[in-house]
Amino acid sequence: MERSALHALKEWKNSPNRKPLLIYGARQVGKTWLMKHFGKNQFKNTVYVNFEKEIQLRSLFEQDYQPSRIIKALETYFSKDIKPGETLIVFDEIQEAKGALTSLKYFNEELSEQHVIGAGSLLGIAVKQQTSFPVGQVEFLNLYPMNFNEFLMATGNDRLARLLDEKDWTLLTSLRTKIISLLKSYYYVGGMPEAVLSFSQNENYNQVRKIQENILQSYEQDFAKHAPAEVIPRIRMLWNAVVSQLSKENKKFIYGLIREGARTKDFEIALNWLEDYGLVYRVKRTKKANFPLAAYSDLSIFKLYILDVGLLGALGNIHPQILIDKELLFNEFKGALTEQFVLQELKASGQKQLFYWANDSGSAEIDFIFEKENVLIPLEVKASENLQSKSLKTFADKYPEIHCYRTSLSDYRLESWMTNVPLVGVSGVGRI
Repeated sequence: MERSALHALKEWKNSPNRKPLLIYGARQVGKTWLMKHFGKNQFKNTVYVNFEKEIQLRSLFEQDYQPSRIIKALETYFSKDIKPGETLIVFDEIQEAKGALTSLKYFNEELSEQHVIGAGSLLGIAVKQQTSFPVGQVEFLNLYPMNFNEFLMATGNDRLARLLDEKDWTLLTSLRTKIISLLKSYYYVGGMPEAVLSFSQNENYNQVRKIQENILQSYEQDFAKHAPAEVIPRIRMLWNAVVSQLSKENKKFIYGLIREGARTKDFEIALNWLEDYGLVYRVKRTKKANFPLAAYSDLSIFKLYILDVGLLGALGNIHPQILIDKELLFNEFKGALTEQFVLQELKASGQKQLFYWANDSGSAEIDFIFEKENVLIPLEVKASENLQSKSLKTFADKYPEIHCYRTSLSDYRLESWMTNVPLVGVSGVGRI
């Protein structure tokens, strides 16, 4: 399967100022496949170490962090020559080997010509706990579930994916029925690579759901295995509350709905753990549409989304039968699946910080607002073709200097104050 992250890896490989690379991403988003595929196609050979499995190699960094000694040990263990420019070294589940993260500093300082990649499902948590993290000595790449374009390519719709990349809205409009059908499938399947691969082979939605349930179960097992014991019950409560909270008309996350009388301090550690693991995204409210948005955000008011729209549907036990109805799926959970889809597309396109805007009275709310190339992008999400935009009009009246965007099932349309972008092209908002 084609992953857009491969292009970023090729750029990293050829960069003259390259540093060791760390790949972040939740379990089963495709990190291992990506690194192995990249190594196979871009290098003469790859030395792949999974520290979760290769327990005896965890002691590799206990003596010192000398790259020459580490490489000699790896050459001996794998019976392979390691040559800069020809060999890719992969440290998978790097957080399992004490000192492995620190060693990247010395690879950068003493052997920068050697290509080294580290990754791990719990890397975000491990980095927070590291006392000697190689700050400034590594580069980062975030890997997310497969986006809609990658889903199209995996399911044999390469030409359609190219049309979306080219933003050929006239031609795309004529293919609208097919596009919406594929988008509905993506809402159900999501972007977890194993689920997408299964669907591309047999289009069996029941098999997809079994895979999603297995993934969710693996996350539950990670809660029990890796989270602090005293926090595990609250992590589970938060995780299981996402669907019900997104199903509210007002999707603002309320701790009191998890447990009566619950407050922020009761769940903050649990929420931070889920964020560091990469399973949830907190979208905070901003009070003003001014630069920088973070300066005007309210830390206590936020919406909570998860990493994948297919997994959200699995958590909510959405039945495949819902795919038959023309618009029902897009309105399921009061449009939560559509907002989740939009968040995923924006994250995969490189938007690191997302906020939402609401006026003080609560009478108007914009689903997402973010900064892109020194421009503020307010984006209203419409789950279907009902395009009444009272909140967007309110925002536009308050900030007439800012061009607004709306994404929906409707066709592309440019107006003086607002651009309507089809949901399938939402990743390009701000550069259309």
